Amino acid sequence: MSEPEGTLIETVETRSPRGTQAFGKRFAQRLGVGDCVALNGDLGAGKTALVRGIAEGLGLEDSRMVSSPTFVLVQEYPARVPVHHIDLYRLSDAGPEMRDFGVDEMLTRGVVLIEWADRAGHYLPRPHWRIDIEITGARARRFTVRRIERKS
Repeated sequence: MSEPEGTLIETVETRSPRGTQAFGKRFAQRLGVGDCVALNGDLGAGKTALVRGIAEGLGLEDSRMVSSPTFVLVQEYPARVPVHHIDLYRLSDAGPEMRDFGVDEMLTRGVVLIEWADRAGHYLPRPHWRIDIEITGARARRFTVRRIERKS
């Protein structure tokens, strides 16, 4: 198995959805307009809970607005830094769709958070953050945060 791409920034473990949300809120302090976060993990891993925390950390007043956009594919949340939430679960090869979503334009206005980001392939913007989520217990999760830089 090859080493994952990017620079390892940190590994964080949480014990509950509330802990996942709190981690997201702390992580948001690193983000600003133009940042993209690629989220990867199995169903039920906590991707949407993490998005909820990140959106709160970016100034969303009511995190209950955040839901998985599986059927609409893209949602926008009004925060101090606007949050664009994309879910690629229903798309087996989302790469070509990424152009149609207008991700480059979204990045000029806010932060883009992409669930099931591996389905976008090489269409993910560079640089970006990558967070891999591993289920380690009934409510426990491990988050591995990497920074993916520009292609050489």
